[in-house]
Amino acid sequence: MAKYRLVLLRHGEGAWTKENRFCSWVDQKLSSDGIKEAQNCGKHLKALGFEFDLVFTSVLSRSIQTAWLILQEMGQEWVPIQSSWRLNERHYGALIGLNRAEMALNHGEEQVKIWRRSYDVTPPPISESHPYYAEIYNDRRYKCSDVSQENLPKAESLKDVLDRLLPYWNEKIVPELKSGKMILISAHGNSSRALLKHVEGISDEDIINVTLPTGVPILLELDENLHPLGPHQFLGDQEAIQAAIKKVEDQGKVKSAEKLNPTV
Repeated sequence: MAKYRLVLLRHGEGAWTKENRFCSWVDQKLSSDGIKEAQNCGKHLKALGFEFDLVFTSVLSRSIQTAWLILQEMGQEWVPIQSSWRLNERHYGALIGLNRAEMALNHGEEQVKIWRRSYDVTPPPISESHPYYAEIYNDRRYKCSDVSQENLPKAESLKDVLDRLLPYWNEKIVPELKSGKMILISAHGNSSRALLKHVEGISDEDIINVTLPTGVPILLELDENLHPLGPHQFLGDQEAIQAAIKKVEDQGKVKSAEKLNPTV
C-alpha cells in the first residue's frame, strides 16, 4: 500500500499550444479547449474521490488557471496554492514563439525532437533583440523570485529544468508530502517530465520518449522513501489519452502537405 500519493499534471491546452508554437516563459492563458480540459480533469478527480490539501503551480497563468478550474470543479476552492518559477516550463531560448512544424521543415524532425525531448541539449539562448525578451524579463512576477533577474535562465535543457526544480521539490514539496498532505502539482510538459525522471529514475536516454498530454492527471504512488511502487498512471480514458499523446508528438513533425510541397 502506498505511503504517499501525489497527482501531477501538465496544464490544459494554452493559446500557443493550439498554434503549435514554443510558448515557454511567454505568459499565455488557456485556450477554450484548455479550459474544458481543466474542468474535465477536475470532474474526473472528484469522481475518483481525491481530496487535496495543497496545490503547487508555476508562476505562469496557464498553470495557475488550470489549478483554479480543477479546484472549482471539485468544490475545493479553499485549498491553498503555492507558486514558484521553479515549476515553470522549460526555457526554450531563441526558439520561443516559433512554430514547431515549420522548425521541423527547416531543421528536420529529428533535430526538433532533440530540442523538445532530449535530456541535456540546450537550444540557442534568447537575446535582448528577441521579440519576447522584454516581455519575459521585465515581468513583475520575476522580481519576487528567489534568484535575481539577471540569474534567471536564457535557455534550458531538461537537465537544467531538473537542476532548478529539485531544490523546490526537496525543500518545499517533499516536507508537505511527508506531513501527510495530499498534493496536486499543476505544472508544464517539461517540468512534469523532469520530476517524473527524478522520482521514477528514468534514464537520460529513455526520457526522450516520455510525452505528456495536456490536462491529464498523473497519479504517483510512493513508498516511505519516496520510491515509486509502480510506473506513473494516467487517469482517464486510456484510448483518448494515447490519442492525446500522439497529438503532442506530432506537433514536432512536418505536416503532410509541406512534405509533398515544401513551398506550402
